[in-house]
Amino acid sequence: MDSSSELYRNIVEFAHSTPSWVQHLMELWTEAGLLLFALLFVVVWWRGRRAPSQTMALALIAPLATAVAYVISELLKSVIHEERPCRAVSGAMSPLIDCPPHGDWSFPSNHSIIAAAAAVGLSIAVMRLVWLTVPVALLMAFSRVFVGVHYPHDVIVGLILGALIALLVIEVLTRPVRRLVEAMRRSDIGVAAWFAGPGTES
Repeated sequence: MDSSSELYRNIVEFAHSTPSWVQHLMELWTEAGLLLFALLFVVVWWRGRRAPSQTMALALIAPLATAVAYVISELLKSVIHEERPCRAVSGAMSPLIDCPPHGDWSFPSNHSIIAAAAAVGLSIAVMRLVWLTVPVALLMAFSRVFVGVHYPHDVIVGLILGALIALLVIEVLTRPVRRLVEAMRRSDIGVAAWFAGPGTES
């Protein structure tokens, strides 16, 4: 914890030394990254409607795995109760954004878990997205320390947990969700057939 606190102080001090436009960009990115992942979920689902059932299944599992990762993160927070560094680290400069209130615990970082789970899920659904989603997730995680609301270990553990949870959910759900997609594509229910899309034989 001492080394993480020291690194936190150094990163926040560095953040204050950057130009104001960099600070504003990182403040924006810490939330905008979540919106980008949400948009990518929609794009990958729409693309999956005309793809094989396996691809469509992975497209549907990606946001589900992210939601599972978020729930697990919240459960961990409710047990661990780590105070935010912007309140707990003595001698640290003020955060760039408002410090979350007491009771909004620090470990693990929700943003990092969500970002990692989304990055892994989307990359497995569409492999070439790895070049976009992984850098986005890493930058989101770093931004949470940069703006001063998380320790480095919060985001590192968050990234690892998010990735592992996504991989586990994908492993468990791919086969049943693929069967569900195949059933929906054969369904006489218009909404279900539209949602799953026509698919392809290839």
